[in-house]
Amino acid sequence: MLKEKIGFIGGGKMGEALIKGVLRAKLSSADKIIVSDVDKKRCQILEEDTGIKTTQENKKVTSSSDVMILAVKPNVMGSILEELKSDITPKHLVVSIAAGIPLDFIESFLNEGCRAVRVMPNTPCLVGETAAGYALGKNATRHDGELVGQILNAVGKSFLLEEKYLDAVTGLSGSGPAFIYMVIDALADGGVKMGLPREVSTKLAAQTAFGAAKMVLESGMHIGELKDFVTSPGGTTIEGLHALEKGGLRNALINAVEVATKKSKRLGKVFSKRSK
Repeated sequence: MLKEKIGFIGGGKMGEALIKGVLRAKLSSADKIIVSDVDKKRCQILEEDTGIKTTQENKKVTSSSDVMILAVKPNVMGSILEELKSDITPKHLVVSIAAGIPLDFIESFLNEGCRAVRVMPNTPCLVGETAAGYALGKNATRHDGELVGQILNAVGKSFLLEEKYLDAVTGLSGSGPAFIYMVIDALADGGVKMGLPREVSTKLAAQTAFGAAKMVLESGMHIGELKDFVTSPGGTTIEGLHALEKGGLRNALINAVEVATKKSKRLGKVFSKRSK
């Protein structure tokens, strides 16, 4: 169990998922977690569902926590940090899960010696299966990195990276669920075209994607080996793979990650300029 008290600024779905993951993994207890949110009803729901403490005052989170997780929209990050900057001290670890907000923007609001970590999670965090990357700020320690890794691994898998790679993480795993949903939807449509009921076809497609992903993560086999394992000479799968190559699926997905990454970089530059 972590000795640090954890506070959340923002009690939305992503914050809730992290709270429940931390509690489920027994990294902390409900009495050591506090959340602030402007929505009183949201606070009541979180208290009832998890047993944690809630408040509508952000400063109470700062005074009651060692780790502050900023789970707010990017457009309000500046005003939140401006409100709290006089209360944040080097004893605090500030963790941002807001997409596209670079560390230099966050650190421009912090006093000398304060520590920050930037995280890029994705929406499967809500079902305990996030794929996240995170980067340490200039004052963050190795222990800070290990602590954030523990929290993120309670809701999936995480990877400590240099910040320059987080735009690619955004393009791949941040935007990636939408790309996979499109693939699942297309597979389900194919099943319907071939006569399967819609509900059955959708569940078969989703379970197929889930099972294939699990094979990649747990089998230890190269993706090429796994593909060949399914592909018999002269069989149905090679016909389907040929159709996918002709349709440009591989190229389209590579391009999707590339353009999403470039968009993330452009958004990040806007915040970087504001910090200078």
